Amino acid sequence: MEIRELTKEIRDRSIEYAKPKELDRLSASWYQEDLLYSGKGKTIFLILPTPGCSWALGPSGGCTMCSYISDCYLKPIENSKIIELFEKELNKWDYAEDYGNGDKIAIKLFASGSFLNPDEVPKEARDYVLNRLANMEEISEIVVESRPEYVKEEVLDEIFDIIGDKLFEISIGLETSNEDTRLNKINKGFNNRTFEKAIDLIKKYKSKHNIKSKAYIFVKPILTSEQEAIDEAIETATYCEKLGVDRVSCCPATIHRGTLIERLWRRGSYKPPWIWSTIEVINTIRQNVSIPALMDTSGFGSRRGPYNCKKCNKELKYRIIDSNFDQSQIEYDCECKKEWMAEVKFSDLNKSKTPIKHLPLY
Repeated sequence: MEIRELTKEIRDRSIEYAKPKELDRLSASWYQEDLLYSGKGKTIFLILPTPGCSWALGPSGGCTMCSYISDCYLKPIENSKIIELFEKELNKWDYAEDYGNGDKIAIKLFASGSFLNPDEVPKEARDYVLNRLANMEEISEIVVESRPEYVKEEVLDEIFDIIGDKLFEISIGLETSNEDTRLNKINKGFNNRTFEKAIDLIKKYKSKHNIKSKAYIFVKPILTSEQEAIDEAIETATYCEKLGVDRVSCCPATIHRGTLIERLWRRGSYKPPWIWSTIEVINTIRQNVSIPALMDTSGFGSRRGPYNCKKCNKELKYRIIDSNFDQSQIEYDCECKKEWMAEVKFSDLNKSKTPIKHLPLY
């Protein structure tokens, strides 16, 4: 079965069995230290309620590793409700005191899809949110996520007419520079040229606006060995730097419910990357790439996330978090490192040379 058909079948089944969601409980936020463009500061992370990612809700079935659709409303939402829940989350945090003490404050808006797609975040709600943030002197950086096809001149013009000279970052889930992996293992649905056009447009707007770009790099898609995962992530960061992307954020695989990656994992055909692999990736990128590189630690040490051993999981997670602030190298050793090194060295030896056309998962 083609990957798109299989992904859609799994996604449809997941939605069918999902419990009805209470709209008032779909927004969320948290507030913590973060690396801003101006240096170490504080960030409000805010999840807006939306109908869901258009790519995942369409005939594609979405990406093989993503279950964010399960946390969405799946039905149209009134602008007034989106605004109400945005205000509720924004008002939870006492960032004014930190700002008064000299901290820089950013906000990251997550829509479980594309903030720039009006079918997900309607223009009226989007404009309200941006107007609100434009008038808050405490907020110096606004970060949103979007697929590259929604990065358009008319949208950027509308945004900067509202926010003026505030820094605006667009984060794009490139995942990998390898187009075969992105198409046949991630099911992302766009090619390198689409991503490059979005980055070129952002670069064009830098002459008159305070705009930045970030690329998410997915570490270890399905049907990828440990060594391949390491190499692809490093190659992708190099590709991003050459294009003029401002920073990269590496996202190691975790097992989300209701996804193709979960089905493979349950059948013993996939496991998330070692934490050692994520350290190899981020250390090498920081040695060879000049733009800032972050490593996400979500799920580290859990059954469904990157894992080494009980002795070093927690320690390495916190070392990676600390290194994100100063972009330092991570030096550490543990007995389990030898096992990881053996897997990296020999994992490709028994790999079939036959191209993968179907996934025998039934």
